[in-house]
Amino acid sequence: MRLLATRLMTRWEPMPQSTLADQGDTPRLSRRRRRWPLIGILAVVVLSGTLAIWWFLWVPNWRPPLEEGERYGIDVSAHQDVIDWRRVADDGITFAYIKATEGGDFTDDRFDENWRGAQDAGLDRGAYHYFTLCTPGAEQARHFLDVAPPESDALPPAVDLELAGNCSARPSLSEVKEQLGDFINLVEEAWGREVILYVGDDFERAYPVRHKLHRPLWHHRFLLRPDLDGWLIWQLHGYARVDGIGGGVDLNVMRASS
Repeated sequence: MRLLATRLMTRWEPMPQSTLADQGDTPRLSRRRRRWPLIGILAVVVLSGTLAIWWFLWVPNWRPPLEEGERYGIDVSAHQDVIDWRRVADDGITFAYIKATEGGDFTDDRFDENWRGAQDAGLDRGAYHYFTLCTPGAEQARHFLDVAPPESDALPPAVDLELAGNCSARPSLSEVKEQLGDFINLVEEAWGREVILYVGDDFERAYPVRHKLHRPLWHHRFLLRPDLDGWLIWQLHGYARVDGIGGGVDLNVMRASS
């Protein structure tokens, strides 16, 4: 009987409380583990949506506050296709730099059209040349002057110095300075004004000329004001929305000329 009683007591011995508690916590832990991935996914979705709004809506439509004497402008080429210049002018744009030439023989297909259209709409306009490393500077200058001869009411001419989109040649620094000097001297002699230099960071790293040529600078810096001396034009980015232009366009701010 004693043995039977011992077996019965063993059979009906209560389960330890810790075991019951562990079983009760298991569903809650599982739910928590399932919840964290959902929170992470939601956070990624919210962040992605915020970045998309910033990039596609805020950046293209934002214009920086202007300081005294500053004004908004754009730079364009045939890449912008047909432009309604009167709508551009009505959207607060007061000047435009228009691509005229590249190298020694390329002329932008829409230069004449854009040059006349900007003038008719009342915008100040200037012509710019994309300088290549495969053609003598004097030859490039003559081509630019054939397409964009001096006009007293135009903005000073500008030269675009970038490696992106340039030819494959990489001459020495001394050779680049010589050819660029030939271009600048001929254009300035014809126009009677200093050229404006747009020096891309890639070009400056290979050929540091930005501060050695002592010319007004047209400087690109995404959304932030230029952090260098001597800038005349600040290019913010190439995604701006401007009435009269389909797609993005380079937005610029020009200081008052000294």
